[in-house]
Amino acid sequence: MSRTLRARHDSFALSQPFRISRGVKTQAEVVTVELEQGGLVGRGEGVPYARYGESIESALAAIERVRDDVERGADRAQLQALLPPGAARNALDCASWDLEARLDGRSVAAKIGAPEPERLVSALTIGIDTPMAMAVAASRIADAPLIKVKVDATIPDAQIRAVRGAAPNAKLIVDPNESWDQQLVRAMQAVLVTLRVDLLEQPVPAEADAWLEGFSPDVPICADESVHVAADLDVIARRYQMVNVKLDKSGGLTEALALAQAARARGLGLMTGCMVSSSLSIAPALHIARMSDFVDLDGPIWLREDRRGGVRDEAGWLVPPQPGFWGTI
Repeated sequence: MSRTLRARHDSFALSQPFRISRGVKTQAEVVTVELEQGGLVGRGEGVPYARYGESIESALAAIERVRDDVERGADRAQLQALLPPGAARNALDCASWDLEARLDGRSVAAKIGAPEPERLVSALTIGIDTPMAMAVAASRIADAPLIKVKVDATIPDAQIRAVRGAAPNAKLIVDPNESWDQQLVRAMQAVLVTLRVDLLEQPVPAEADAWLEGFSPDVPICADESVHVAADLDVIARRYQMVNVKLDKSGGLTEALALAQAARARGLGLMTGCMVSSSLSIAPALHIARMSDFVDLDGPIWLREDRRGGVRDEAGWLVPPQPGFWGTI
């Protein structure tokens, strides 16, 4: 039976600016895909990321290029060959999973052979600001089990100290978003240990991380921008202790599952991450989160208004979407 493909640009206002080392975001710009067959609709979302040369326009154009194949019934395996990893394939892949679940009358979890998603710890993020402002932000979420601290190369020591002082009991992830260099990574090791940081995420640019081979960090380092798909792991496993699986990087849940399983097979730790997005991006990622050591899926928590029925935060615990939102019957 033929399918109907619809793709559009959706924009969600943030409740406050989201600051990282490469800029400030006030809107979540996403591509929403709907696949309809037999009166049933599967949905998926992708977040084009300029860091990878993507835009809303380029993602929508990529989807248009494969429209005929998709509407003629191209399955998820065929999508892997039709499109490269990225936001466009992610939106189509996740919409395909959702539609398959509805057509088959079996949830995505059942198709994977896994439990249904449950409430889990997910990081709450503190964006870059002055140490005083970051301490104030941390004090508001001090009871959260896991906090992610965005920093750059200016005063990361003071920023992390401010957060740790305001949230003495939380686990901490520090994320410089590629803004550090080798010298700063080495210089910050003692600070990270003293401040009980649990994970350092992608401190240096992906194209400048070769020196990490042979480096033994005092705090585990997680690859983010350096890893996209399972084929990257031959190099990644020599440089990092963990990998951050994001569906927008892998190009959907299909490849994300393959990446997560391959990383585990190599003895690497797992983190699940996201872009600033709606809950439609987060629902599929929960199937990676259940396998992960660290979860960072607070993208929708930054929105002024999310999609109806989506995830919600309960003091650092992420509650899955309502039944029927995505991938469930």
